[in-house]
Amino acid sequence: MFQIGAFSKICHVSVKTLRHYDKIGLLAPAEVDRMTGYRYYKAQQADTMNYIQRLKRYGFSLEEIQTLLTLSDNQEISRHLRQQKERLQRRQQETDSILKELQAHIAVFERTGDVMTYQKGYVVEVGTSPAMQVLANRTRMGVDEFGKYYGVLFERISREKATPTGQIGARYHDEEFHHDSSDIEVFVGIREADKADAVLESCECARTVHRGGYSTLSEAYSAVAGWIVEQGYEMAGAPFELYMRSRMDALPPEQWETEVYFPVCRK
Repeated sequence: MFQIGAFSKICHVSVKTLRHYDKIGLLAPAEVDRMTGYRYYKAQQADTMNYIQRLKRYGFSLEEIQTLLTLSDNQEISRHLRQQKERLQRRQQETDSILKELQAHIAVFERTGDVMTYQKGYVVEVGTSPAMQVLANRTRMGVDEFGKYYGVLFERISREKATPTGQIGARYHDEEFHHDSSDIEVFVGIREADKADAVLESCECARTVHRGGYSTLSEAYSAVAGWIVEQGYEMAGAPFELYMRSRMDALPPEQWETEVYFPVCRK
């Protein structure tokens, strides 16, 4: 048995961390002396602590680690590990894409002296948006949760034997945007009108195309919003996106294309 200080040296974690893990039920000491309050740990608990530290390096939250420690089904554990691997791969893709964007930004800035040149590359035009019959899922969600809600829609397509049109998008209903919780409607186009949740009617829109990952999608929105003001239009509905080329096409982020639509009318 090791006192908490010795155990912290063995595991390379602070005493404060060990006390916190005990408090939240992640790793309790094997024994606590009733008289002194000293905490004692068994040598075998170092294996558990090393496992916890490894899971933290993989990016699991403490809450997720608690769940993993309770699992005894190897297939379930493997599922969690594989899901985290996929998340890390996506994050690495996004980081690689951001590095490429930064390099391009530096090159353009050093050539032109304009640090905001990248915002001037969007071509905005007025046209009619496509009419779409869709399966839709509208709720408060974070943008990082899109995959979960699209998964529900694609399960419905399979279950209800609907025919997808390839139109995949999201519409933003809140007046303000919040990354972690906004009123968002994700949708997938289908051919069968009788199976659709809604019909998105064609309407006059200001439109542009964003090329690249979603981390800079706000630049396309800013370009369209600025154009609307300059050209004497006003917004006439919730803006939406159509993902023309994306991760679903097994493409790297720099090859993604997103069409951004703002319903508009003349002032």
